[in-house]
Amino acid sequence: MSIASNVEKIKRRIAEAAAKVNRSPNEVAIVAATKNRDINQIKEAVEAGISIMGENRVQEARKKIAFLGGDRKNWYFIGHLQTNKVNSAVELFQLIQSVDSQRLIEAINQGALRLDKKMDVLIEINLSGDPKKYGLASSEVLDFMKRNSNLRAVSIKGLMMIAPWVEPEKTRPYFRELRGIFESIKTDGIEGVEMRWLSMGMSNDFHIAVEEGSNMVRLGRIIFEEEK
Repeated sequence: MSIASNVEKIKRRIAEAAAKVNRSPNEVAIVAATKNRDINQIKEAVEAGISIMGENRVQEARKKIAFLGGDRKNWYFIGHLQTNKVNSAVELFQLIQSVDSQRLIEAINQGALRLDKKMDVLIEINLSGDPKKYGLASSEVLDFMKRNSNLRAVSIKGLMMIAPWVEPEKTRPYFRELRGIFESIKTDGIEGVEMRWLSMGMSNDFHIAVEEGSNMVRLGRIIFEEEK
């Protein structure tokens, strides 16, 4: 099965999931997770209609962007970002999806100020309570948003989460909870914060995430590999 046919199948599944809850599939952005994928595979995904690339590693992104050219606004950082990689990440990406600490958001702000750039970010939430996972606890989110809403070079654009690796249907409560947090923050109307993106759902569970309100899914295996 080709990457193009994989993408078509994904779009059909998103449309089916969206229809179940009376949403438009056009609301849902697809981010192709390019970790461990070569340039030709990424080109095929672009040709199949994928316009946003998501990379976990800063140095890998630098190489891929150099080879592929194009508009850097279509490259999002989706992995865990170490503070010593912040300056490069701010240079290369339009959106950093995985802000998980005060130290990191302050480093991003400083890096963006140096480049005279406004850096869009999502705040990563850890709802499972797993200490091996990154992200803020749900109880920390609102204060974190308020504390960082006026950073000069950072614009908070929403939330992201990696659900526990369980059967797809068992991810539903986590997605539902994050959607509730997302809507609550939106209702609070924090000045300087725009709840635009709710990034949740990966290859294993994206259809459930769409049913529960996700408007950005991060897909790797299901785009780039043949279904077994």
